[in-house]
Amino acid sequence: MSNVSKVVVEGGYLTSAIRCPSPNTNQRPPNQSISLLVIHNISLPPGKFGTGCVQKFFTNQLDPSQDPYFETIADLKVSAHLFIERNGTVTQFASFDARAWHAGVSSFNGVANCNDYSIGIELEGCDNIAYTDAQYEALVAVSDQIMRAYPHITLDRIVGHNHIAPDRKTDPGEAFDWSRYRASLQAATSRSL
Repeated sequence: MSNVSKVVVEGGYLTSAIRCPSPNTNQRPPNQSISLLVIHNISLPPGKFGTGCVQKFFTNQLDPSQDPYFETIADLKVSAHLFIERNGTVTQFASFDARAWHAGVSSFNGVANCNDYSIGIELEGCDNIAYTDAQYEALVAVSDQIMRAYPHITLDRIVGHNHIAPDRKTDPGEAFDWSRYRASLQAATSRSL
């Protein structure tokens, strides 16, 4: 069940999120403004949902013997700030004020190293499987709060992983309804003015 009924950002954390600290974070560069929100998707094993394996992956506890695919990613050290499950449950792996390792080699508007200045949100999903209503509801709620807490993130500075790493990444994929998300987010931000 979704845990975003009362979403507030305090001290770099969502007060309503489940906390699951990842070691795969570090400090942002000094005086770095947080000015970009990046939407991703992930499922582990690929195409399977609700396994708990994403949380294990982001905390370096994934068992490579559990699935053949896991052997190919077992040595990777990655994380995101948030993970939104199919039922809308939100887990936070790193403070928004810290640098999570989600974007990899990336660039936005000619500025490289998006991890330095972005917040990464992973949706449980695949490029070609529709996201759930609960995920859109949670994503809009947390995006609205993130934008309030980090005002350099504006509607035109919310992108997909595919936008900042187009030669490597395709997520959140064609199944993600950008029009629905942006319209709902714009309505939410208008209400909060």
